Amino acid sequence: MARSKDRAAGYLFVLPALLYMLFFVGYPIVDNFRLSMFDVNVMNISSGDQPFIGLDNYKELFRKGIIVTSLTNTLIYTVACIVFQFIIGLAFALLFSRPFRMAERLRGLVMISWLLPATITAMTYKFMFGTSGGIVNELLAMLHLTGEPVEWLVTPFTAMFALVLANTWIGIPFNMMLLTTGLTTIPKDIYESASIDGANAIKRFFRITLPLLKPAILSLLVLGFIYTFKVFELVVIMTKGGPVNSTQMMSTYAYKLSFDEFNFSQGAAASNLMFLVLLVIGFIYLRLVYREEVSGS
Repeated sequence: MARSKDRAAGYLFVLPALLYMLFFVGYPIVDNFRLSMFDVNVMNISSGDQPFIGLDNYKELFRKGIIVTSLTNTLIYTVACIVFQFIIGLAFALLFSRPFRMAERLRGLVMISWLLPATITAMTYKFMFGTSGGIVNELLAMLHLTGEPVEWLVTPFTAMFALVLANTWIGIPFNMMLLTTGLTTIPKDIYESASIDGANAIKRFFRITLPLLKPAILSLLVLGFIYTFKVFELVVIMTKGGPVNSTQMMSTYAYKLSFDEFNFSQGAAASNLMFLVLLVIGFIYLRLVYREEVSGS
């Protein structure tokens, strides 16, 4: 009897969060899938004459080909950002985990890039990489590395490079903090024993630090993939998906279909494809976590 009361109390505590998730998350996802099955555009959105067309919106997206380009761009952007964020974040985590006088103050200073709104960061980097008056071109000219200003944001490769650099600057503190937390859970005795056995710093890093950081690294990579994959503000402000869709991401393409071309059904279909990619990543993460728990038990 007491156990059933405790269970009922637990359900009551969970109920508000469940209702919130169903209303603000579950309903939009379901309705978005419904919307993608109809032909809804600016001409018929108010009239209610919205014919059911099944999977034709998805077929039309792949026929145009831009959805494949945007998916490829998003994957390239996401992987590049994760690699640079992780490497630099790990380096900072190892640095600031060492005891020195300014460690805490410098670590707090690094957090500024993560605390700033993404729109501010995008505007800053857009100014920095500007063709005329941009600080990057000014520095290159001062160092006599370029004769003419580089058109960073109007060339496909350099535009993607600028976006990756901007997002890397944002994501480094997040990686640093999670990895620093993981480093604090590693007992110091293990390092001392390894040093006594003759293991140098490189061996201690690859045979102790990285293996014991594996759970933190796994969570970090999956969360980083999800956060980076749905990039929006940086692209819209810095490049608007250009030049010639070379930096068009899935999120910006869905926005363009819905609010620039007013083809709401195809915009919903593009959003659903993005959702499915992230859903697969989520399932892979749960599978890896389950395997880790089974092997550790």
